[in-house]
Amino acid sequence: MTERDVLKHAMQADDLVNAGSCMKGAPISLSWQVGFSDSADGRPKRWVPAEVPGAVQLDWARANNWPCFIVGENWREYRWMEDVFWIYRASAEFEKPGHDRRLVFSSRGIDYRFVIRAFGSALLEQEGMFTPVELDVTGKLEPGAPLEIVVFPAPKSAPSPEDRSQANRSCKPAVSYGWDFHPRLIPLGIWDETGLAVVPSFRFIRAETAYELSEGLDSAEVELRCDLSCRGRGRIKWEILGPDTKPVVSMSEAFDSQTAVLRCRLDRPLLWWPNGQGEPCLYTSRAELEGEDGGVLDRRVMRIGFRRVRLAMYPGAWEYPAPNRFPKSRTPPPITLEINGRRIFAKGSNWVNPDVFPGRVRAQTHYRPLLDLAMRANMNLIRCWGGAPVQKDSFFDLCDEMGLMVWQEFPLACNRYEGTPSYLKVLDQESRSILIRLRHRACLVMWCGGNELFNAWSGMTEQDAALRLLARNCYDLDPGRPFIMTSPLEGMGHGPYVFRNAEGREVFRCFAESACTAYTEFGCGGPASVATLRRIIPPDQIFPPRRGTSWESHHAIGAWAPNSHLLLDVIEDYFGPCRTLEELVARGQLLQAEGLKCLFEEARRQKPRASMALNWCFNEPWPAAANLSIVGWPAEPKPAYAAVAGSLRPVMASARIARFAWKEGDVFSPELWLLNDSPDPVPAGRIEATVRFGSEEIFLLAWDHPAVQPDTNLMGPVARAVLPGRDADVFHLQLRCPGHPERDSEYVLKYSREKRGKESGQRPLNM
Repeated sequence: MTERDVLKHAMQADDLVNAGSCMKGAPISLSWQVGFSDSADGRPKRWVPAEVPGAVQLDWARANNWPCFIVGENWREYRWMEDVFWIYRASAEFEKPGHDRRLVFSSRGIDYRFVIRAFGSALLEQEGMFTPVELDVTGKLEPGAPLEIVVFPAPKSAPSPEDRSQANRSCKPAVSYGWDFHPRLIPLGIWDETGLAVVPSFRFIRAETAYELSEGLDSAEVELRCDLSCRGRGRIKWEILGPDTKPVVSMSEAFDSQTAVLRCRLDRPLLWWPNGQGEPCLYTSRAELEGEDGGVLDRRVMRIGFRRVRLAMYPGAWEYPAPNRFPKSRTPPPITLEINGRRIFAKGSNWVNPDVFPGRVRAQTHYRPLLDLAMRANMNLIRCWGGAPVQKDSFFDLCDEMGLMVWQEFPLACNRYEGTPSYLKVLDQESRSILIRLRHRACLVMWCGGNELFNAWSGMTEQDAALRLLARNCYDLDPGRPFIMTSPLEGMGHGPYVFRNAEGREVFRCFAESACTAYTEFGCGGPASVATLRRIIPPDQIFPPRRGTSWESHHAIGAWAPNSHLLLDVIEDYFGPCRTLEELVARGQLLQAEGLKCLFEEARRQKPRASMALNWCFNEPWPAAANLSIVGWPAEPKPAYAAVAGSLRPVMASARIARFAWKEGDVFSPELWLLNDSPDPVPAGRIEATVRFGSEEIFLLAWDHPAVQPDTNLMGPVARAVLPGRDADVFHLQLRCPGHPERDSEYVLKYSREKRGKESGQRPLNM
């Protein structure tokens, strides 16, 4: 499929609305029904109302009054639905369009393989959920006649095993085939905005605004590229509105062709900056197509943010691993984000789809609450993981507005994607559609081929045809934006994913003993809230957690290791047996919060070699009993969320701590730091360290630190003291910054009266 072919389908987010507003009438209302059959040509025995966008599984469950799939084992009832053909039908009453109008069926996404037909004849056959449809049905669809969409069973490369490997020859997101945080529930159906409208015969196929910033970022060469539905005579009016909505460019040009290009120069554009680095300034580009009579036939509106993005090498990278060897072996590739010439520490999280069924995801009920949380947590980068669907336009709208950078992966994850001709054909089509839809986005800072493709369980290399194809398409269609083939690459890290592993190694040691250029996945499991657990787990299974119950199917036990993600044995080793559900949840959530706090701050301390810290994961697609997410479904922050938000403050006092569990007589020796990833300098100040047992505070150390340059950390002194005997299960390390309480930090650590024996030469804490 050529770029021109894809562009014919690639409608902007406001196409149906604008097409309707430009013609004398409204878009045509469609009332959908759906049913299933054993074959594409079969007829359903029963039709039920369908919600569009949505999913066939939800329609059938709603019509049959099934209990909610998130509760207990109800999700298992949906298993058969992935293996049948689903047929949508809708009819509409409309007046046949005149000679200068066309009847067009448009859809931004149908999942996954489908045929659109009218009067029993196929109008379009397509595989792929990310390539939109714009189908001229003038003369092919009569008023009152049904339009049908036949959705094929979920693609599977082999009948078994029933796991993600079945997705290795399709562009269907692999997460739906079952993951350690997602049940096996494979959505099918119309998943994005879809409708029927009468539109002008002469209209935009695309009107895309692109720009190139000068090296000094003080001017931009801006271009409006228009493709039209047919050759014609008319005029294009183009306006660019500044962030204050005032026009900064206004021009109009006549044309007599099927394409048109308008150009202008914009001096001193306000730049788009990520969260915490400046304002995410957005301009509005508005194009109107006028006919020979001066009437507006079509319009397109697009927001653009002027910014330059590059991936840079960390300081000293070219000296690694052996500077004196000739020829030198491979150096870790660049992964430091440089935005508008400024190197930025990327701090954020991994994004998974906010619902099992992407068709019911909405901007205000799903995206906005979650992205508001990400922004308020001081995050600046969201990694859109390759196992999940590419998100809807409204997700990127919000990221543009909030200054949240997006790392976007193509739909490949943890599989060896076999380069068969049929798969490569669909991957080519789908990747081009994704690229063309998203390449104008200010928030989108990098493309990635997919997740964990160079690992042993995937077995791919840069020589695999799928990755070479993606690299080519990214260069052809979006050459100015960075592309990496997978994550992790050499020098980058995935993991750890547990607070303490089977060998007893805590997260407090993992990053401190590592030297990665980027930590793009890591995490600690934690249970859901008590209220959520009581909602999703039957009363007779609620406590204690055990195998063979909904604790297991909701990922708390045996998700990818015998005891993950709950790690009940680790919780009880630190604190003893849990007597109630409430006690279990409080203890598990404490470990998750303190573990993530430690990992994020340690990654920040390793700047500038390390330039990225993204935990796994931010959100979840359904309510897991325990998960690595810091925000529970649908948008319920866990205590770990607050801990992460605190550890990502632009300027903060921080402590490197050797371990979580301490005993009377141990030498407690936190190392003090001042972390600054803001673009501003920090004046000289003071950090005071104390230990607190209950209400008793014991002074440790005061550090008068010098001024700190922008985006620079400062290592301070180490406090060394022997822990006294106290009747307590935990103690707190407190760091206070007089005059700047927003920089204060606090850490909760395990304490026991069981003595290790005092070490000679160490002073006890002041009593």
